[in-house]
Amino acid sequence: MGSIESSGSEVVTVDVQAAKDLLKSGYGYVDVRTVEEYKKGHVDAEKILNIPYLFNTPEGRVKNPQFLQEVSSACNKEDLLVVGCQSGVRSLSATTDLLTAGFKHANNMGGGYLAWVEHHFPVTKPEDAGKNNQKVDQRKKAEDEL
Repeated sequence: MGSIESSGSEVVTVDVQAAKDLLKSGYGYVDVRTVEEYKKGHVDAEKILNIPYLFNTPEGRVKNPQFLQEVSSACNKEDLLVVGCQSGVRSLSATTDLLTAGFKHANNMGGGYLAWVEHHFPVTKPEDAGKNNQKVDQRKKAEDEL
């Protein structure tokens, strides 16, 4: 691991519980995973953006050259942001880049989507939205029978 150069802004890494609280308080969520990963399921947040930090190519993962530009066109530098990925590695790099670019309130979500799911926090799975509704109905029925 090389040293991370920083313009005096240290990356703040919050755990998923703290991230969930920040999202509830109005923070936006920037999911930096690939579109394919995002479509399989993502953090359930009111304000959510999917802006990949890396792309999968036949040669391996390549940094998205438009990442900062895409975030800058969707957010301003004063926005309150939680940055997350699958396990917390890409989001750390992405948060570092955002802070260096002048985004003052970007927080890295440690553990990523995997930790979020592990804590049984709410997720959205666009591909099986119908199935999710059935699960919720079954859960409600089970609760009603208790």
